[in-house]
Amino acid sequence: MSQTVILSDPTFDAHTWHGHVEQAERLVAIRNAIASSGLHNDLRHYEVHPAREDDLELVHTPRLLAQVRRLASYGGGQFDSDTYVTPASWEAATLAAGAAIGAVEAVAGSESRNAFALVRPPGHHATPSRAMGFCLVNNIAVAARYAIRRLGLKRVAIVDYDVHHGNGTQDIFYDDPQILFCSTHASPFYPGSGSVAEMGDRVAAPGNTLNVPLPFGTGDRGYRRVFEQVIAPAMRQFQPELILVSAGYDAHWSDPLGPMVLSVNGFAELNRILLELADELCASRLVMSLEGGYNLDALAASVVAALRQLLGRSPGQDAIGQVDAPEPDAEIDRVIDVLKDRHPLLR
Repeated sequence: MSQTVILSDPTFDAHTWHGHVEQAERLVAIRNAIASSGLHNDLRHYEVHPAREDDLELVHTPRLLAQVRRLASYGGGQFDSDTYVTPASWEAATLAAGAAIGAVEAVAGSESRNAFALVRPPGHHATPSRAMGFCLVNNIAVAARYAIRRLGLKRVAIVDYDVHHGNGTQDIFYDDPQILFCSTHASPFYPGSGSVAEMGDRVAAPGNTLNVPLPFGTGDRGYRRVFEQVIAPAMRQFQPELILVSAGYDAHWSDPLGPMVLSVNGFAELNRILLELADELCASRLVMSLEGGYNLDALAASVVAALRQLLGRSPGQDAIGQVDAPEPDAEIDRVIDVLKDRHPLLR
């Protein structure tokens, strides 16, 4: 039995807007890289089913879902300057959430140790009532709430290492004591949320949000320190039964949207830490769901490295390389020190 499930669907390609950076070519590049890597036959490819509306309503308002469906039925349009809808977008969005659910079912049901939902559109900016930031439905949030409400898990952790703060995921779970949301992100940067002071609802879920806003220019060393000194201790304190990863690769140094300097090897190091935490805390149960990443070569290389790791192998050689530049160590130290001093899971 292969230990790694992969979920994707060609329908995702139909959700694309000419000239937009969040385009069908992103998954095309990933598929081509998987094929040339020799990993295709080592992965279990599961069919994707659309999420049911009642599962989407675990995190989103009926009004938002109706807006997305209606705009698609009218031939498409835009929610804002960043976020578009095509005639295929409602189907793509429900399939993306369904892929994340399918990944959780495979892992929670012991069919697989881990899984990767390779989906579009991304999801972590979608709030309960608003589509924004390229995102229509919050795939990782739907999957997390599904794990709690439908599968009976008690504690689920979400780690988001996309370069942008996952404001939608935070909003959805801010008062939920069963979900730990951890985000590393560039600051100040879109969408402007994610300060260290945002730690979860003080009454309902104190400490269940953990934000690590990082200065521009943070790279492999800084991210590794944050994961070792902040994310890992918080996860051990929370003791999740399942780890979900909002896997955005726009913190890569070559990304056209991001101001960070992570390399493919740097992302692989973060994955190593998360996989070791999954082994330690939750019987290796880990699910990744694709978010951002807009340099096609870096995106594809990072996903292939992650799949190799999910299969229990070395991530392989980083053919793209890394930036040889100093990191803002003093600023990173300040963020880590503030969190260790103030956050309930780190004190």
